[in-house]
Amino acid sequence: MRHRKRGRRLGRSSSHRKAMLRNLASSLLLTERETDEFDENAPKVNGRVVTTLHKAKEVRPLVERCITIARKSLQSARDAEEFATSAERMSDAYRTWRKSDDWQKWAEARGPVVTARRRCQQLLGDKEAVAILFDTVAPRFEERPGGYTRILRLTQPRLGDAGEQAILEFVGKNDRTSTKSVKPAFDTTDDASEEENVEDEAVTDEVADDTDSDDTAAPEDAGDGDKENK
Repeated sequence: MRHRKRGRRLGRSSSHRKAMLRNLASSLLLTERETDEFDENAPKVNGRVVTTLHKAKEVRPLVERCITIARKSLQSARDAEEFATSAERMSDAYRTWRKSDDWQKWAEARGPVVTARRRCQQLLGDKEAVAILFDTVAPRFEERPGGYTRILRLTQPRLGDAGEQAILEFVGKNDRTSTKSVKPAFDTTDDASEEENVEDEAVTDEVADDTDSDDTAAPEDAGDGDKENK
């Protein structure tokens, strides 16, 4: 019995399982990287990976823990930027800055950021994934207290062993929005123009009838006048 044993074994040893979860979490973060047309491993959808349901449930706490650590260090990073310098390293201006009080304030503000990066590096084991985490993903969830990812089950099982598949993705990146259908607006201008055309045709028909009756009556009158003159 596995009393007081937290988590799933996933059919692997402890070291193998930890390495697999680190790689899966790094893969999810690496989908947010900038790609070009020559990148052979470009992700199909940014911020999304497809894996088995049990793996997704196991790696989700690791991803959210890293995002929380990075999110809490953003304010310290902004405070450090206020006391930072743009001088080149080992230059006279840089040496002067190192002797000032600004360097001490910068070091105090930068300390939590360095600690957070080292902790995420320990959890993920990928420098590129850590850089994407602090530069791209964490600022997106700065105002969100938790729940950065979601798991969506797929109906199609995995080919080979029929494992239950699922999607692990970031919240707010590929949200499904439901929109109501718009009521069609019937255009009444066409109907009005058709009625006007019908009325115009009726008026022209009446005018044509009147002209025809006048033309036929004129010769009869002319003939009567000729008879009277005779």
